Amino acid sequence: MNKDLTVGKAETVLWKFCLPLFGSILFQQLYNIADSLVAGKFIGENALAAVGNSYEITLIFIAFAFGCNIGCSVVVSQLFGAKKYGEMKSSIYTAMISSGVLCIALMIFGIASCGGLLNLIHTQQEILADSRLYLDIYIWGLPFLFFYNIATGIFSALGDSKTPFIFLAVSSTSNILVDILFVSSFHMGVTGVAWATFLCQGVSCILAVLVVLKRLAGIHTDAKVPLYSFEAFKKVAVIAIPSILQQSFISIGNIIIQSVINDCGVGVTAGYSAAVKLNNLVITSFTTLGNGISNYTAQNLGAGILPRIKDGFKAGVKMVWLLCIPIILLYLLAAKALITFFINDPSDLALASGMKFLYIVAPFYLIVSVKLVADGILRGAGLMKKFMAATFTDLILRVVLAEILAKQIGYLGIWCAWPIGWTIAMTLSVVFYLNGPWKHAAEKP
Repeated sequence: MNKDLTVGKAETVLWKFCLPLFGSILFQQLYNIADSLVAGKFIGENALAAVGNSYEITLIFIAFAFGCNIGCSVVVSQLFGAKKYGEMKSSIYTAMISSGVLCIALMIFGIASCGGLLNLIHTQQEILADSRLYLDIYIWGLPFLFFYNIATGIFSALGDSKTPFIFLAVSSTSNILVDILFVSSFHMGVTGVAWATFLCQGVSCILAVLVVLKRLAGIHTDAKVPLYSFEAFKKVAVIAIPSILQQSFISIGNIIIQSVINDCGVGVTAGYSAAVKLNNLVITSFTTLGNGISNYTAQNLGAGILPRIKDGFKAGVKMVWLLCIPIILLYLLAAKALITFFINDPSDLALASGMKFLYIVAPFYLIVSVKLVADGILRGAGLMKKFMAATFTDLILRVVLAEILAKQIGYLGIWCAWPIGWTIAMTLSVVFYLNGPWKHAAEKP
């Protein structure tokens, strides 16, 4: 059901809107966690390292899908808040067509270059074949990734966070069962892990797109809506391209960091693969909450209600901190159990490196969560230059420090790069937010 985010108490509105988003991304992450879990438990440490190694390259494709999601979602939110339904529909159709073309181009690129990318990140020979196999199947599923992201972006823009939650809950649970079936019963190895994700995400995507089209058919417009509009394309691109660049550079940075980690040996790679899944679960969850705050910001900006944006920031920080505290405690108190959950009989090096990653990084979730709330507001308001400046600061610091500190203190230096980058980037994001166009909004009649 569509929901207007411009009315009601900001804190109540955000909790009701963002909690299903939080649940959705938890289930979305189950796709990747299930792949790593089944690989580590049912196949072995090398299989876990292969899936984790491949994941860093899949983030490049996810970056493009995420950028299309954000570009469409922010523009549609602003038009929905302004009650311009004809332009809104045209923007949605334009985003879908443009994303389809981009997806085809990326599939061609992926098929041609994934082997080279795996060699570029110093993939160990013992996991190279499985990594390539996983990536090849993943690339054929890119249309599902793209159109599912577009669909969820549209649902969020219309104030509906419950529908994508239902889709993801069902498909993610199915993915775990199919993963286990393909690997333990059919003995398909890493190939089974990849095909399980392909099939379950495909079903979820098709259903989500059908529901979106039905939802749009129920929104009345006075005139016929054009299927493609270059004006709408430009509006979506203004938001989408910086988001794609931001996510792509983050992915490239992660690939560089992965290459540094791979030089530390398969044990460290396996430990990192387990720990980074847990880390990505948190970061992606809070990024999704930031996306929800982007939708809230965009709708209120479209309606011209700037004081509610300031209320949204306060409510957003309170919300993410309440969610952060139990996660931090879990990661600090149960680090060993969480790492061994992914790997049967892990080597001492794999266990130690994974646990130390969680010990170093987890306390700083309180810092990075504030950054992601501020980033959500900047993105929803279309302040993309400031948004990118804070993000690139974090990325550049983490990559440079990982390279430098790894030479001084080994993999522990790589782990320390995360909190340093987060802290400095959070400061920038908050300063940019405080100086946004809503700064003096409450003083105006």
